[in-house]
Amino acid sequence: MKLRTFFVEDNPTIRENLIATLAELAEVQSVGIAETETEATDWLAQHTDAWDLVIVDLFLRQGSGLGVVTAFQQRLPHQKMIVLSNYATADVRRRCQDLNVDATFDKSNEIDSLIDFCMDLSNQKNLGIMNSKK
Repeated sequence: MKLRTFFVEDNPTIRENLIATLAELAEVQSVGIAETETEATDWLAQHTDAWDLVIVDLFLRQGSGLGVVTAFQQRLPHQKMIVLSNYATADVRRRCQDLNVDATFDKSNEIDSLIDFCMDLSNQKNLGIMNSKK
């Protein structure tokens, strides 16, 4: 079973490359995309059982990835939310952790770690153990 993933990223090139890479390497299936905070929060609220993972960029065309994260601090135990940003500073990582983010990755140098994280989640889902908070 593929990891049903929603992508919140306003850069089409980054988004499409990320979707393709994760589909190939980590058994990730894109279930939707959003370029703004409003698009993301609306879709996620309307499709509460349609996703396993959300990958959120912090800086969006409208709004903020932190707004998305804040809106979904409470979610089903198997649902994971991660931040992927060029601004994954220590302060940002602490703020994300405070907002119940499962992981934070830097776009410039932690893509391999992101892929590993997604592969682990895919394996957990396939084994039926993806149901507890990290």
